[in-house]
Amino acid sequence: MARRRREPETAVIDSVTHDGRGIASSAGKKAFVAGALAGETVQFIRRKSRRNFDEAELLEVIEASPDRIAARCEAFGRCGGCALQHVTPERQRAIKEQTLRDNLERIGRVEPQTWLPAMTGPEWHYRRRARLAVKDVPAKGRTLVGFRERHAPFITDMHRCEVLAHPVDGMIDPLSELIGGLSIRARLPQIEVAIADNAIALVFRVLDPPSDADKDALAAFGKAHDLRIYLQPGGLDSIALLYPDAAGEALCYTLPEFDIRVEFEPVDFVQVNAEINERMVHFAVEQLQPDSADRVLDLYCGIGNFSLPLAHKAGTVLGIEGEASLVARAAANAAGNGLDNVDFRVADLGKVDGSEDWIKAGWDRLLLDPARSGAAEVVTRMHLIAPERIVYVSCHPGTLARDAGTLVNEQGYRLESAGIIDMFPHTAHVESIAIFTKSR
Repeated sequence: MARRRREPETAVIDSVTHDGRGIASSAGKKAFVAGALAGETVQFIRRKSRRNFDEAELLEVIEASPDRIAARCEAFGRCGGCALQHVTPERQRAIKEQTLRDNLERIGRVEPQTWLPAMTGPEWHYRRRARLAVKDVPAKGRTLVGFRERHAPFITDMHRCEVLAHPVDGMIDPLSELIGGLSIRARLPQIEVAIADNAIALVFRVLDPPSDADKDALAAFGKAHDLRIYLQPGGLDSIALLYPDAAGEALCYTLPEFDIRVEFEPVDFVQVNAEINERMVHFAVEQLQPDSADRVLDLYCGIGNFSLPLAHKAGTVLGIEGEASLVARAAANAAGNGLDNVDFRVADLGKVDGSEDWIKAGWDRLLLDPARSGAAEVVTRMHLIAPERIVYVSCHPGTLARDAGTLVNEQGYRLESAGIIDMFPHTAHVESIAIFTKSR
């Protein structure tokens, strides 16, 4: 049977998803049109069929939304890093807040007593952590460096990035030229970027040993741009400094309000947006309301981003994290900041069964900052931890909604407030924060 030829269609967009796809009800089956906004009249063509909807390509905006703006980045639309540059920042936040509302209602069957205003910060050049993909493409005559394309596994042919922090935003082409001149240019798949308050680190993943000439070129690049250059030939434990000969003081960022200095390694997880992180930590500590008599538990603590500031306010803090290297870093950060009322330990929080000695140790306050998978095993045992207040920082509205449903509908907590954190402007990432209090 001959395949039906797809023809352009015209429709009004009913609504928009969190990742910038407009939803059109047309020809009896919904179409998700990338780049279309609610209320717009657009022409599109269906490109990929799904069971309940089709994915479509935007051909023309016939009647534009007042929320539409010109994208700042030349690669927008091709690059998968940003999905919302064509929308005003205010509307971006409204879309993300609606996503959080919908998830809490549909998945968790809960609603906060108060909706928090969006936590906002810089909209451009905010990203201090990134993983850049690398691919030598002889047909293009250059080595591509950047993010993956939106609709394909290829690397976007781009020349700069408007969300990367300075000066790495302008290093795409220089990195392309550097790697294009190496003998291992086809065996260097990625670069980890870490921009600290005191230095900038680039970690080059190398699948084959670089030649002496390659090392010289990488070191010269580091010297010219004032960078720390690392090589990673294997796992994370293989990362080694190439330039300079000695790193000097560790990479760090500060939380000035709490007089905290947090040291980290170049591939450690740190929040990507420094200004938002400062505001988020302030708000979390403020909402937990700890005093010198309180015992505070910080789960998924990482290198101590919340634990260390909490230790300035609380009597006792315990941070728990599944990655031993991060726990060691957190403990070193506590010592470096002269904090003796905070302790850290390693535990797989995805395998909590309620028998752990720390669970029933008597906690007044709880901070949760899990990965995208959420904190299901922890929240189902919240009656054993039994804190009076919980602050939940989330990077996925679906798992936050699931866990909020458990806390409210099964564990005896009230969802006091919730709102979005605009950690990743112009992208589809929805970060949020929720505050729970024990029902009386």
